[in-house]
Amino acid sequence: MQESYLTVSLIDSTNARPITNAKVNIYTYDTSNGAELVYNNLPTNISGQVVRILLSAPDIGYSEEPSNVKPYSQYTVEAIAEGYETALIEGIQMFPLEESRQEIKMVPLNRNKRSSFLRQNDIISIIGEHTLWGSYPAKIPESDLKELPPPTGFVVLDNPVVPEYIVVHDGSPDDSTAPNYWVEYKEYIKNVASSEIYSTWPIETIYANVVAIISFTLNRVFTEWYRSKGYDFTITSSTAVDHKFIYNRNLFTSINVVVDDIFNTYIKRPPTSRQPLLSQYCDGQKVQCPNQMTQWGSKYLGDQGYSWQDILYYYYGDNLAFPEAAIVSGVPASYPGYTLQMGTSGQYVRTIQNQLNVIANTYSAIPKNQEDGIYGTNTFNATKKFQEIFGLPQTGIVDFKTWYEISRLYVAVTKIASLNPVI
Repeated sequence: MQESYLTVSLIDSTNARPITNAKVNIYTYDTSNGAELVYNNLPTNISGQVVRILLSAPDIGYSEEPSNVKPYSQYTVEAIAEGYETALIEGIQMFPLEESRQEIKMVPLNRNKRSSFLRQNDIISIIGEHTLWGSYPAKIPESDLKELPPPTGFVVLDNPVVPEYIVVHDGSPDDSTAPNYWVEYKEYIKNVASSEIYSTWPIETIYANVVAIISFTLNRVFTEWYRSKGYDFTITSSTAVDHKFIYNRNLFTSINVVVDDIFNTYIKRPPTSRQPLLSQYCDGQKVQCPNQMTQWGSKYLGDQGYSWQDILYYYYGDNLAFPEAAIVSGVPASYPGYTLQMGTSGQYVRTIQNQLNVIANTYSAIPKNQEDGIYGTNTFNATKKFQEIFGLPQTGIVDFKTWYEISRLYVAVTKIASLNPVI
């Protein structure tokens, strides 16, 4: 067994505020022999977190090659806070030498109920098995470029756009009983990547698979694939037609950082096609998919030192481009195109200073800084603390990924974008 680390974050589902002085319990996840308590009453800090909880995971070799041994361990997290429903997340997946992050949106207690500690009031989420380990339907092949339908008006279709939300139908398209979830776009991509590739794989392999997931998703958005057929969602969680999305699953830091770095990059076949490539793939072991990427194959190419671009060329052909969606919806201002760091000055610095100060009203561990447009020590320290809380590399500088993560949190805490409930 090897070490792994879990950070648990508790936030209020109604206002995105961190829940301090809550209690977190960790159990083994064993459906046959019964769960065992691993940690008891771990307190959340001022940011609503219990940080880097040490847990055991199988040897890393089991995730480096297809194996008959499950390559991850599983745990249950129980979150208890006064005034909230008790939350249970079962089946959290932990890979060796990796940090995982589990966010739990706590639901305020219905005052008609006697106590938030009664078992009948628990809110339980069960994380299904990883797609490379579990049994899921194989993807039904489709044309990788679609005939564009007349626009429905739900999104702008002149060029690919990174949407604010992905509406995920948690089932097959025709299952009317399945719920729809409004999921922030980046969180959706992180969720799918955490469900479909192993976080222990080479970084270039992770990049290649994330870009494929992004391009597939933006194709569904751009072509209005489901809405043009009369459905009220963007994409499904069925592996037969789309990617696996697991509601409330834990996410892996190595995957999160990649998504934050490249979330608006997609694949296109120049020169005539405007739409993102519907970049389909399969595992390459249980399922074969000629002329498409295989996940295990991309892993082995990463082992050989291939770049993420070369991995995608290898599977989808040389006639590819990797443009960036020019418009990112749902944020107050787009990234200026250069890094903000010590000595930088101007309006973009002032924007970040303002947004960090607003976030600090909710996350008080972030120090306030003067909104003078000069990137000095206070702004550096505020940025670094923000990065620490939200799982970014702690550089103290505002690069592409930090800019948009600050924007995302600013939007959440100011409610510029509404926090949509399950439909």
